Amino acid sequence: GSQLKCRAVSRMPPALGKEEQEDRVEEEDEDDSDEEEDEEDEVFICIWKLFLKAPVNTAELTDLLIIKQTDVSEDSDDDVDEDEIFGFISLLNLTERKGTPCAEQIKELILRLCEKDCEKSMVEELDRLFNDTARPAGFLPSERFINVPPQIALPMHQQLQKERAEAHRTNKPCGKCHFCLLSSRTFVEAGKSNSRKKRSNQKREELMFANAEE
Repeated sequence: GSQLKCRAVSRMPPALGKEEQEDRVEEEDEDDSDEEEDEEDEVFICIWKLFLKAPVNTAELTDLLIIKQTDVSEDSDDDVDEDEIFGFISLLNLTERKGTPCAEQIKELILRLCEKDCEKSMVEELDRLFNDTARPAGFLPSERFINVPPQIALPMHQQLQKERAEAHRTNKPCGKCHFCLLSSRTFVEAGKSNSRKKRSNQKREELMFANAEE
């Protein structure tokens, strides 16, 4: 495939007896489709949060990404539902997906944002990288639900690195990404000027990340 999935990092369920196994299989056949739809809805909400009002087809992007639930680390004292989705992480090869509407929209959005804050030469360099088939660029969306602690990010990123290494070993598209663009939201203190000149002189402390793990 052209995308990676973050498999569940969770405790294994207890072993079942033969009768319990048979009942479990029948129940799973009936419930699987509903559970998958619920998971897709939760993932869609996460992806929608990444782009908010930006002109990106988040429904199509959700269909492209293979995402699985991940659990918080075992160090957490909080009780957790093993079937609950807490966040997601994935990697989309933008170069390999060239021509796909949502991939093109992501590139256009990034270039447009770059134009607002960077010199023309940097915008041109970024555009060149997006079109360099010899060195594919990947987009790495990562998000967690509100009130979920940032500790969830560690197992998510560790699993992604493992699967990216495996994709590279097996010569899959995501293993060929030379650059990875990480989705990130930052803020500047209220009252600060947005001019390029003054923004370049701002102290590092004034830049705040929406997610602590970033």
